[in-house]
Amino acid sequence: MVIAGASTLLGVELRSLLEESRFAGADFRLLDEELAAGTLTEAGGEAAVIQPVEEGSFGRAAAVFFTGSPDFTRANLTAARAASAKVIDLSGATVSENDGGIWFPRLDGLRARKFPAEGCVFAIPSAAATAAASLTLGLSKLGVAHLVFTTFQSVSEAGRPGIEELESQTGQLLSFQGVGQPVFDTQVAFNLLDRFGPNSMQKLSAVRARLGAETKACLGDQAAMPALQVIHAPVFYGTAFAACAGLRVGTTAEQVTNACQDAGFMIPADEVGPSNVSVAGEKVVHLAKPEEDAARPGAWWFWGAADNIRLPAAHAVKLAEMLL
Repeated sequence: MVIAGASTLLGVELRSLLEESRFAGADFRLLDEELAAGTLTEAGGEAAVIQPVEEGSFGRAAAVFFTGSPDFTRANLTAARAASAKVIDLSGATVSENDGGIWFPRLDGLRARKFPAEGCVFAIPSAAATAAASLTLGLSKLGVAHLVFTTFQSVSEAGRPGIEELESQTGQLLSFQGVGQPVFDTQVAFNLLDRFGPNSMQKLSAVRARLGAETKACLGDQAAMPALQVIHAPVFYGTAFAACAGLRVGTTAEQVTNACQDAGFMIPADEVGPSNVSVAGEKVVHLAKPEEDAARPGAWWFWGAADNIRLPAAHAVKLAEMLL
């Protein structure tokens, strides 16, 4: 098992879940970009060193998981494919690949398609794209006229540097100090944003583009694309989202709830809705009970949340168990 991007939050989470799966006894090869090479970690309960990608790094691999940046994936995809390994990409770089396509656990059923087991390259969508596609496909049977989907992104999508910057800014602002901005080039603590500073390497426009590409790939020709927006939220982990769908007037709450549950959403019996905190460690997307807008019949509101690290990592492990 090769994890390319082993030092990232996704890479660490994936390795942990693989070690709890039936692959626990497998040999793990941990790779990453030059900057992270040489980092001491552990795999299978033993000390391990993250290595740079070299000639032969993907040799004899049964599966290669890409958990780093899209550029890192693109730079090494050819070598991984040449090793005849099953490639499972969590970086968003291979959404347009046609020999495996995009996958999450309920997608085949929602699209009434056969699982493409013969494929070589599979993309695992982000938690936000999984939620957007699941909601769109689930509601399609109810004759959804339009869907607007807004996701609230946490700083963990920028990795450890993003988490450290929010932590630092929070402390500095509470101490009435100026804030450092090396990652986001703007104040992200106590702030909602639709874009970061102009000098930031992190671009919400790029996140929105990836969300759109992944959602479109998941939907195929089964449903129309929803309108998508990405907002920065000043939280460390998790993905939360709000959506509004136009359904046929007269659609009942039971019908909407059943459609969402059939699409894979976990809907609690009580009135307490999910949050980015409450879903930590969960492997499914949680959804509050759908509510019809009191002023506009046929307009339905949705609120949900998912663990942005655990969910795609868990999906990648489940896919590997199906393929190998």
